[in-house]
Amino acid sequence: MKPAVKKSEERGADRQFTTTLSRGLQVLASFSAAEPILTNKDIAERTGLSRPTVSRLTYTLTLLGYLQHHRHLGKYGKYELGNAVLSLAHPLLANLSVRQVARLPMKELADHARGWVSLGIRERLNMVYIETARSRGTRNVKPDIGQTFPMVVSAMGRAYLAALPAKEREATINELQVKTPDLWNTFAPQVEQGLQDYLERGFCLGRGDYDPNTHTVAVPLRRPGIHQVMVFNCAVRVDNLAPGALEGDLGPRLAHMVRSIEAALDTE
Repeated sequence: MKPAVKKSEERGADRQFTTTLSRGLQVLASFSAAEPILTNKDIAERTGLSRPTVSRLTYTLTLLGYLQHHRHLGKYGKYELGNAVLSLAHPLLANLSVRQVARLPMKELADHARGWVSLGIRERLNMVYIETARSRGTRNVKPDIGQTFPMVVSAMGRAYLAALPAKEREATINELQVKTPDLWNTFAPQVEQGLQDYLERGFCLGRGDYDPNTHTVAVPLRRPGIHQVMVFNCAVRVDNLAPGALEGDLGPRLAHMVRSIEAALDTE
């Protein structure tokens, strides 16, 4: 594969690229469900930006409503995402008609599997849930909209890679190798196996890669008209999983569900 061109080099020659906006988005992307509250120091460490730059950005983002500043936490206070972030996400989610079409079959499969079924899309080098359905017996797990995880460690991410056109898949894998070398070196065999699984079975398997207590199966949904790949997964706690159920039952059921959703979307 050809070495990836560094994004910084591309942007340095791009007069249309706005560095200040990019840095502001870097600040917002620093927050996660695991670490929802951060100091300016935390943000600087995660983004590589200087503390004075981060201070100016968090001040501006707070005035605009994209951050909340909790002054009583620590010496200088801490920040968390503000309500204005929701107003950015809502138009995207509201216009993804696949969510409405998929809700009922997702819940039916989740109940059958005694697990949960989720729909995800790519977010940089991660996958992010945009819809999820749980069976009644999974109250102790909370997969939810907005949850993200690295692409290479999940069946969902590997199914996404399998569904890409060859050149785009090669470019994405190149980017993974350059930007997340440790993860890539650890999970490259699973990625290769996932690509093979998809060719042979029509779905990708995950056996505790992201959570050792959970096994998953994933199937991509391609929307040719809008050049978008989404992925459905079905996840089950190991204690609730019968031997051979992933390959012999849940994988084929999930693949059938996705093909039915594709057909329903084509008639819209």
